[in-house]
Amino acid sequence: MDIELTEDQELLRNSVQRFLKDEYGFDDRAKIVAGEDGWSRAVWAKFADLGLLAAPFAEEYGGLGNGPLTTMIVMQEFGRSLVVEPYFETVVLAGGLIEALGTDDQRGELLAEIAAGEATWALAWAEPGSRYNLNKVSVSADRSGDDYVLSGTKAAVIGAPWADRLIVSARTSGRDGDRDGVSLFIVDSRAAGLHMQSYRTVDGRRAAEVTLKDVRIPAVNLLGREGQGSSRSRAVATAASADCVPRL
Repeated sequence: MDIELTEDQELLRNSVQRFLKDEYGFDDRAKIVAGEDGWSRAVWAKFADLGLLAAPFAEEYGGLGNGPLTTMIVMQEFGRSLVVEPYFETVVLAGGLIEALGTDDQRGELLAEIAAGEATWALAWAEPGSRYNLNKVSVSADRSGDDYVLSGTKAAVIGAPWADRLIVSARTSGRDGDRDGVSLFIVDSRAAGLHMQSYRTVDGRRAAEVTLKDVRIPAVNLLGREGQGSSRSRAVATAASADCVPRL
């Protein structure tokens, strides 16, 4: 199908193209990838200034309310320039999950931070041997008073070394492979008991194996309903991925 962009959307596309041409050329990207961090906080701040980090979210949560087509435009141009900054992980995946599943307080606080460029995120869902099955979750989350205690290992968490926070899937009931019983938790990347083994990916970005050993987080950091994280995260991730691909 043909997609006819509005005048504002064309202006957005042109703005992103100009920025990437002027400040994210091949040599610029090579320097960023070769740097110690592997990404540019200065570029991330400019994304925020351009409104790109706020674009998909509802206005009531600090966004611009531009919706999925705007996300597609941004991701398409980022793909052309091989942008390494964690836009998809932070804005599309984590932001999409927070907007879809979060409480009003979580949305108001966390989406505003993302929109302002104040926080980066990563989604920790895959595990050794899970082979893209969102139901194969052995990381445990046991209730302890007003907290949950998380233990286990997540594999190939893209963008984790750059992330301020993670969304971690963990099993609160049932057995590994069960469709129900998986919950999502917001975890600070500097939490006690959380360890990352970082490495470079083939495209010059960063990922990590994430080990959680008795990581204690408050119950208010549960994202969405307990036990329903697998089906909801699949729906949001599928929709988010589809929003980034033009329908031809």
